[in-house]
Amino acid sequence: MRVAIFSDVHGNLPALELMVKNAGLVDQYICLGDVVNYGPWSNECVQYLNSLEKCIKIKGNHEEYFLSGCYNGKNELVKKFFDFCITDFTEQEFVKEYLSSYVLDHYYLCHTFNNRYVFQDSKISLNRNYITGHTHRQFKLESNGFILFNTGSVGQNREFLNRINYIIYNSLENSFDLRSLVYNVDTLINEMKIRRYPEICIDYYMSRINRG
Repeated sequence: MRVAIFSDVHGNLPALELMVKNAGLVDQYICLGDVVNYGPWSNECVQYLNSLEKCIKIKGNHEEYFLSGCYNGKNELVKKFFDFCITDFTEQEFVKEYLSSYVLDHYYLCHTFNNRYVFQDSKISLNRNYITGHTHRQFKLESNGFILFNTGSVGQNREFLNRINYIIYNSLENSFDLRSLVYNVDTLINEMKIRRYPEICIDYYMSRINRG
């Protein structure tokens, strides 16, 4: 079985569509959460995932924010994005159905490991194999004879915004293809400007573009 595993789309529909096109023919899609917020197409991304056959969807922290109607964190930038994006979100009923986790072969799939931000150099103790998202970085980490894969982010790479990360898992070979695509983010930025995002939000996105 060939499975496309991805996370952190964050309202970036063009990036999501390109990822699906790049993945090609797969037997299943698994989204590890944070489909919504930040980018201008939260509704459309939820709808697009609903249109995919055999797509399992896991709830991330931003789905939780959108369902509760509030962001209770202290990050002012995130609050600006949330306050702007929640106003026209209409797909709560679909998001309610997202799972909390999913088991695929020998791997436990969830949005984040123990509600932590885990990076490649993080010191953690694993007791099973994981595939997660949340930190917007793609990597493989080993501990206690177990493995944690982070898919990276489809829609909001925290290093370079114009990079898409996801994983193709081949269950027959137990192999992982960690993929990285470069794409043109001008459509995303222009749409944010058209919708009159707060300047601080647009500036944040502009600062994450690698034009090299």
